[in-house]
Amino acid sequence: MSLATSSSMAGGAAVVPRSATATTASAFVTMKRRATAVRAVHAAEPSKNPPVGVPSAAKTSSPSVAAPEKAPVAAAPAPVAPAPAATKQVAPARWAVDSWRTKKALQLPEYPNAAELEAVLKTIEAFPPIVFAGEARHLEERLADAAMGRAFLLQGGDCAESFKEFNGNNIRDTFRVLLQMSAVLTFGGQMPVIKVGRMAGQFAKPRSEAFEERDGVKLPSYRGDNINGDAFNEKSRIPDPQRMVRAYAQSAATLNLLRAFATGGYAAMQRVTQYRELAHRVDEALGFMSAAGLTVDHPLMTSTDFWTSHECLLLPYEQSLTRQDSTTGHFYDCSAHMLWVGERTRQLDGAHVEFLRGVANPLGIKVSDKMNPTELVKLIEILNPSNKPGRITIITRMGAENMRVKLPHLIRAVRHAGQIVTWITDPMHGNTIKAPCGLKTRPFDSILAEVRAFFDVHDQEGSHPGGVHLEMTGQNVTECIGGSRTVTFDDLGDRYHTHCDPRLNASQSLELSFIIAERLRRKRIRSSKLNNMLPLPPFGV
Repeated sequence: MSLATSSSMAGGAAVVPRSATATTASAFVTMKRRATAVRAVHAAEPSKNPPVGVPSAAKTSSPSVAAPEKAPVAAAPAPVAPAPAATKQVAPARWAVDSWRTKKALQLPEYPNAAELEAVLKTIEAFPPIVFAGEARHLEERLADAAMGRAFLLQGGDCAESFKEFNGNNIRDTFRVLLQMSAVLTFGGQMPVIKVGRMAGQFAKPRSEAFEERDGVKLPSYRGDNINGDAFNEKSRIPDPQRMVRAYAQSAATLNLLRAFATGGYAAMQRVTQYRELAHRVDEALGFMSAAGLTVDHPLMTSTDFWTSHECLLLPYEQSLTRQDSTTGHFYDCSAHMLWVGERTRQLDGAHVEFLRGVANPLGIKVSDKMNPTELVKLIEILNPSNKPGRITIITRMGAENMRVKLPHLIRAVRHAGQIVTWITDPMHGNTIKAPCGLKTRPFDSILAEVRAFFDVHDQEGSHPGGVHLEMTGQNVTECIGGSRTVTFDDLGDRYHTHCDPRLNASQSLELSFIIAERLRRKRIRSSKLNNMLPLPPFGV
């Protein structure tokens, strides 16, 4: 599995100087950080990973690694008649790991003790990376396959990880359900499934309101366990930088266990079929492969690739875990393999986009029905100026009806611009409602309707439905209503454990994977029939 074996640290870490900016980003205390170089052995060739930057049209910054672009030299005056002096062009500002501090930063907490915050960030900066550059490059290559319709992305996990529910059983159960879903999708689509967890770092959450009020008491909103506590009292809601240290430790421990599960036999295909409701044809296929010589103890059958992801929200933490890869010279945010920018923080001139444009990790962009097609094209240009396949994943979250109306325009705009992206659907966030009891929930039928709309639109546009992004858990929770094992409004209070938004339980997740697998199977059959109908090339050609 790539997480465990494709990359490792080697040698001492060298300090790489970088520009220090003093402008304070909104809602955060300014600090200057150092970048640490780490070596990733077995990394991709430098030629396969061009510098990440922004197009000249953006006029905000230059590529993250390459030297600043030189301003064009003014042409000499013509000998016949003196020409006016050419206007001197100013080179774009160079990207640095702290250049985001010059931009407006939304959704960041205000820490009351700047000295303590500085000390914590220095501590995290000295910690080893959680993931490695070569692993992130491998994921980018796989996501490029999904962009071309040759693979399917399954991205899932907790809405927000918590300190309270951190234990090996919960990690195992979520990983197991993702494996089950992957097996179903693989046999339905007859293509590789890329497994990416919302795990090992998905703590921080953006909030629509900065404050929460209960019974006349107004306190700062809960923003995730790596920022403050969910208990409704003044002490708990004060942002505490020490929580970042605990989040780092929990992320590293979670990934360590995931590596063990992925390579230690737990992910064996033969074991997956023992878990519940997989179709009988899985066993038949395993029997065929065994007869063909691919036995169940072969490494291909006992291990799997698994990557991690989270929303890039708490920028001070992300910056402290950003390292310069000594193999390629590029910067990687080593807190996760893949990062995404959320609906509330994707401003073209914002701090989060500024940070992400300079790191070489694969990136996701959350897109709602509010996204303008022109704005999406500009955002992709900023984050992926070299148009590298696999670099950008568009995560649509609109609701079924909006999906049918809005998504076609986005697909056409991106196609017209010649941009290569991976399209996936997040059918969770556009379908949140409030139950009569006051709890937030998501109807399974609404989630399913958005998934179907996603596939229908891509069929209509001739584009590739590249994957699905789910908030789910391996636990038997009662947070989303509906499903074949019906959860009703009355059931919500039985096992409602989420710290933020409602999640699909194990049964609902697996049920959804069977429905998606059927859509993939139908798409595969249609494509096969179309290929058989195409005329053969002339003889001898």
